[in-house]
Amino acid sequence: MYPESDDLNDYLVSDAVIDWQTPAVREKALELTGSLPDEVAKARCLYEWVRDTIPHSHDAGLDVVTCTASEVLLHGTGICFAKSHLLAALLRAVGIPAGFCYQVLRLDPPVDNEPVLHGFNGIYLASLDRWIRVDARGNTKGIDAQFSVGKEQLAFAMDPEADEFIYEAIFAAPVESVVNRLRSYKSRSELWDDLPQCL
Repeated sequence: MYPESDDLNDYLVSDAVIDWQTPAVREKALELTGSLPDEVAKARCLYEWVRDTIPHSHDAGLDVVTCTASEVLLHGTGICFAKSHLLAALLRAVGIPAGFCYQVLRLDPPVDNEPVLHGFNGIYLASLDRWIRVDARGNTKGIDAQFSVGKEQLAFAMDPEADEFIYEAIFAAPVESVVNRLRSYKSRSELWDDLPQCL
Protein backbone atom coordinates (compact mmCIF):
# COMPACT_ATOMS: atom_id res chain seq x y z
CA MET A 1 0.00 0.00 0.00
CA TYR A 2 1.12 3.56 -0.58
CA PRO A 3 -0.32 7.05 0.03
CA GLU A 4 -1.72 8.83 -3.01
CA SER A 5 -0.09 12.03 -1.71
CA ASP A 6 3.23 12.46 0.09
CA ASP A 7 1.83 15.45 1.99
CA LEU A 8 0.22 14.27 5.23
CA ASN A 9 -1.73 17.53 5.41
CA ASP A 10 -3.85 16.19 2.54
CA TYR A 11 -5.01 13.48 4.95
CA LEU A 12 -6.11 16.01 7.57
CA VAL A 13 -8.44 18.11 5.38
CA SER A 14 -11.97 18.98 6.45
CA ASP A 15 -14.24 19.26 3.40
CA ALA A 16 -17.85 18.79 2.32
CA VAL A 17 -17.76 15.01 2.91
CA ILE A 18 -15.11 14.59 5.61
CA ASP A 19 -16.57 17.49 7.56
CA TRP A 20 -14.69 17.03 10.82
CA GLN A 21 -14.89 20.73 11.69
CA THR A 22 -18.63 20.28 12.15
CA PRO A 23 -19.08 20.78 15.92
CA ALA A 24 -20.83 17.46 16.49
CA VAL A 25 -18.08 15.47 14.77
CA ARG A 26 -15.23 17.32 16.45
CA GLU A 27 -16.87 17.09 19.87
CA LYS A 28 -17.51 13.34 19.50
CA ALA A 29 -13.86 12.74 18.57
CA LEU A 30 -12.63 14.71 21.57
CA GLU A 31 -15.17 13.09 23.91
CA LEU A 32 -14.06 9.60 22.90
CA THR A 33 -10.30 10.21 23.02
CA GLY A 34 -9.85 12.94 25.65
CA SER A 35 -8.50 10.62 28.33
CA LEU A 36 -6.31 8.48 26.06
CA PRO A 37 -2.52 8.77 26.22
CA ASP A 38 -1.31 8.45 22.63
CA GLU A 39 -2.29 8.33 18.97
CA VAL A 40 -2.38 4.52 18.73
CA ALA A 41 -4.83 4.33 21.63
CA LYS A 42 -6.90 7.13 20.10
CA ALA A 43 -6.94 5.53 16.64
CA ARG A 44 -7.94 2.16 18.11
CA CYS A 45 -10.72 3.74 20.20
CA LEU A 46 -12.20 5.68 17.27
CA TYR A 47 -11.98 2.68 14.97
CA GLU A 48 -13.69 0.35 17.43
CA TRP A 49 -16.37 2.95 18.19
CA VAL A 50 -17.31 3.37 14.52
CA ARG A 51 -17.09 -0.38 13.86
CA ASP A 52 -19.23 -1.37 16.85
CA THR A 53 -21.51 1.61 17.59
CA ILE A 54 -22.52 2.71 14.08
CA PRO A 55 -24.31 -0.24 12.47
CA HIS A 56 -23.91 -0.97 8.79
CA SER A 57 -27.23 0.09 7.23
CA HIS A 58 -27.72 -3.22 5.41
CA ASP A 59 -27.05 -5.27 8.56
CA ALA A 60 -29.50 -3.14 10.53
CA GLY A 61 -32.19 -3.21 7.83
CA LEU A 62 -32.18 0.60 7.63
CA ASP A 63 -33.16 2.25 4.36
CA VAL A 64 -31.47 5.61 4.89
CA VAL A 65 -28.44 6.61 2.78
CA THR A 66 -25.74 8.66 4.49
CA CYS A 67 -22.62 10.12 2.93
CA THR A 68 -20.93 12.87 4.92
CA ALA A 69 -19.31 12.20 8.28
CA SER A 70 -21.83 14.42 10.06
CA GLU A 71 -24.76 12.60 8.38
CA VAL A 72 -23.44 9.23 9.52
CA LEU A 73 -23.06 10.54 13.06
CA LEU A 74 -26.50 12.16 13.04
CA HIS A 75 -28.38 9.13 11.70
CA GLY A 76 -26.16 6.60 13.47
CA THR A 77 -25.72 4.39 10.42
CA GLY A 78 -24.08 4.06 7.03
CA ILE A 79 -22.79 1.53 4.54
CA CYS A 80 -19.07 0.76 4.37
CA PHE A 81 -18.15 3.92 2.44
CA ALA A 82 -20.10 6.22 4.74
CA LYS A 83 -18.64 4.59 7.85
CA SER A 84 -15.15 5.11 6.43
CA HIS A 85 -16.02 8.80 5.95
CA LEU A 86 -16.98 9.13 9.62
CA LEU A 87 -13.92 7.27 10.86
CA ALA A 88 -11.60 9.45 8.78
CA ALA A 89 -13.30 12.59 10.09
CA LEU A 90 -13.00 11.52 13.72
CA LEU A 91 -9.33 10.63 13.27
CA ARG A 92 -8.57 13.89 11.48
CA ALA A 93 -10.35 15.82 14.24
CA VAL A 94 -7.70 14.62 16.70
CA GLY A 95 -4.82 15.20 14.30
CA ILE A 96 -4.36 11.66 12.99
CA PRO A 97 -3.99 11.50 9.18
CA ALA A 98 -6.55 9.18 7.58
CA GLY A 99 -7.35 8.20 4.01
CA PHE A 100 -9.52 5.88 1.98
CA CYS A 101 -8.92 2.37 0.64
CA TYR A 102 -11.01 0.32 -1.77
CA GLN A 103 -11.41 -3.35 -2.49
CA VAL A 104 -13.22 -5.17 -5.32
CA LEU A 105 -15.22 -8.17 -4.09
CA ARG A 106 -18.00 -10.40 -5.41
CA LEU A 107 -21.39 -9.24 -4.16
CA ASP A 108 -22.76 -12.49 -2.73
CA PRO A 109 -20.87 -15.57 -3.89
CA PRO A 110 -21.74 -18.09 -5.14
CA VAL A 111 -25.25 -16.74 -5.74
CA ASP A 112 -24.16 -13.38 -7.17
CA ASN A 113 -20.62 -13.07 -8.50
CA GLU A 114 -21.02 -9.50 -9.74
CA PRO A 115 -18.11 -7.30 -8.67
CA VAL A 116 -18.79 -4.67 -6.02
CA LEU A 117 -16.60 -1.99 -4.50
CA HIS A 118 -15.96 -2.01 -0.75
CA GLY A 119 -14.49 0.90 1.22
CA PHE A 120 -12.34 1.11 4.34
CA ASN A 121 -9.51 3.27 5.76
CA GLY A 122 -5.80 3.84 5.89
CA ILE A 123 -4.39 5.48 9.02
CA TYR A 124 -0.95 7.07 9.39
CA LEU A 125 0.58 6.52 12.82
CA ALA A 126 3.43 8.97 13.31
CA SER A 127 4.86 7.11 16.29
CA LEU A 128 5.34 4.06 14.06
CA ASP A 129 6.12 6.11 10.92
CA ARG A 130 3.85 3.97 8.79
CA TRP A 131 0.37 3.42 7.46
CA ILE A 132 -2.00 0.68 8.57
CA ARG A 133 -5.33 -0.33 7.03
CA VAL A 134 -8.48 -0.92 9.07
CA ASP A 135 -12.05 -1.85 8.13
CA ALA A 136 -14.84 -0.44 10.29
CA ARG A 137 -17.62 -2.04 8.23
CA GLY A 138 -18.97 -3.91 11.27
CA ASN A 139 -18.44 -7.45 12.54
CA THR A 140 -21.48 -9.55 11.68
CA LYS A 141 -22.01 -12.95 10.05
CA GLY A 142 -18.55 -14.21 10.84
CA ILE A 143 -16.69 -11.00 9.96
CA ASP A 144 -13.86 -10.33 12.40
CA ALA A 145 -12.10 -7.10 11.40
CA GLN A 146 -9.68 -5.75 14.01
CA PHE A 147 -7.38 -2.81 14.67
CA SER A 148 -3.84 -4.14 14.44
CA VAL A 149 -0.43 -2.52 14.10
CA GLY A 150 0.99 -5.97 13.38
CA LYS A 151 -0.93 -8.36 11.17
CA GLU A 152 -3.62 -6.67 9.07
CA GLN A 153 -7.12 -8.01 9.77
CA LEU A 154 -9.72 -6.60 7.37
CA ALA A 155 -13.36 -7.57 7.03
CA PHE A 156 -13.14 -9.65 3.86
CA ALA A 157 -10.60 -12.17 2.63
CA MET A 158 -9.88 -12.00 -1.08
CA ASP A 159 -10.03 -14.64 -3.79
CA PRO A 160 -7.59 -13.51 -6.50
CA GLU A 161 -8.83 -16.30 -8.79
CA ALA A 162 -12.24 -14.57 -8.71
CA ASP A 163 -10.60 -11.24 -9.62
CA GLU A 164 -10.97 -9.85 -6.09
CA PHE A 165 -8.28 -7.35 -5.13
CA ILE A 166 -7.40 -4.26 -3.10
CA TYR A 167 -6.37 -1.02 -4.78
CA GLU A 168 -2.97 -0.30 -3.27
CA ALA A 169 -3.37 3.49 -3.12
CA ILE A 170 -4.52 5.22 0.06
CA PHE A 171 -6.62 8.10 -1.29
CA ALA A 172 -6.66 11.48 0.43
CA ALA A 173 -10.35 12.01 -0.38
CA PRO A 174 -13.23 9.63 -1.08
CA VAL A 175 -13.35 8.77 -4.77
CA GLU A 176 -15.90 10.66 -6.84
CA SER A 177 -17.70 7.54 -8.07
CA VAL A 178 -18.54 6.58 -4.47
CA VAL A 179 -19.61 10.05 -3.35
CA ASN A 180 -21.77 10.56 -6.44
CA ARG A 181 -23.50 7.21 -5.92
CA LEU A 182 -24.24 7.91 -2.25
CA ARG A 183 -25.66 11.32 -3.14
CA SER A 184 -27.81 9.94 -5.97
CA TYR A 185 -30.08 7.82 -3.80
CA LYS A 186 -32.32 8.46 -0.80
CA SER A 187 -33.08 4.77 -0.28
CA ARG A 188 -30.45 2.16 0.54
CA SER A 189 -32.55 -0.52 -1.17
CA GLU A 190 -32.34 1.45 -4.42
CA LEU A 191 -28.63 2.13 -3.91
CA TRP A 192 -28.09 -1.61 -3.34
CA ASP A 193 -29.10 -2.26 -6.96
CA ASP A 194 -26.55 0.26 -8.25
CA LEU A 195 -23.46 -0.08 -6.07
CA PRO A 196 -20.17 0.96 -7.69
CA GLN A 197 -18.21 -1.94 -9.15
CA CYS A 198 -14.81 -0.26 -9.43
CA LEU A 199 -13.11 3.11 -9.03
